Amino acid sequence: MRPEDTEDVSTVLVHGPWQHRFVSAHGARFHVAEAGEGPLVVLLHGFPQFWWAWRWQLCDLADAGYRAVAMDLRGYGASDKPPRGYDTATSAADVAAVIRALGESEAFVVGHGLGGRTAWAMPALTPRLVRGVAVLGAAHPLLWRSALLDLLRAGDAGRRALAALAASQVPSLPERELVTGEGVQRVLTSWSAPGWPDEETLQRYRSAMRVPFVAHSASEYHRWIVRSPLREEGRRFAAALRRPVEVPVLQLHGRLDPTLGAETVWAASDLVAGPHRVQEIDGAGHFLPEEASEHVSAALLSWLARW
Repeated sequence: MRPEDTEDVSTVLVHGPWQHRFVSAHGARFHVAEAGEGPLVVLLHGFPQFWWAWRWQLCDLADAGYRAVAMDLRGYGASDKPPRGYDTATSAADVAAVIRALGESEAFVVGHGLGGRTAWAMPALTPRLVRGVAVLGAAHPLLWRSALLDLLRAGDAGRRALAALAASQVPSLPERELVTGEGVQRVLTSWSAPGWPDEETLQRYRSAMRVPFVAHSASEYHRWIVRSPLREEGRRFAAALRRPVEVPVLQLHGRLDPTLGAETVWAASDLVAGPHRVQEIDGAGHFLPEEASEHVSAALLSWLARW
């Protein structure tokens, strides 16, 4: 990466009605944006984003009496970017350690996309810390074959998403496309409903991807997802997730999301033993926290109020 292609990490420390903090946990330093007081709700962003994807929910949750914390996942934003640890089990351990470092013994975990995959894993891997999980635009990890078929059925946008996942396995190429901004723009526009993102949002995410090492870290997550079924660590991870999810689960799904079909969303009910709610959102694609911010906040608050 040439110096002129990079952005300073300060580009992701966006000012607003939240507090930026750095938390030492699980052998790394994680950046979080925090607002409000009350029961802890941890918000996990997806690809190719960072904590800022939850800016609307941070405020709405805080106003409703929750301690809302949006964190940059390992390798993203202002969090540390070590050379290893981009598997889902490590991501779950990262989040669990951040919860403890924040002085809490339990939390609701809300994840979108890549962060949703981590949220799905936490009740099995760190059960004592999780009060409930809300998942937006992410299949349960055991349903990955069904999710791949969803991409094949989703027309051009789905095939482009599948091609991008395959291309992520090639060294260097996906990183270059992400740094130039072409990869970020293609994902944001092809996975969303028409009309999103606006130019300011697009430029924010393009800049965040140019923070040194973020593009590589983002690609490593997808490399692990594709390769893990063939590895011993991946088989151990899958075996651990066969235990039914016993905490409350909320799933939100944009009807125009080309990365995930409704059948795969509903199929997760066979993997959930606790209370389970599925809500589909009309006119929205993959990036629900921003495309349908009011709907997402209302659904989260209604669900959280029950527990």
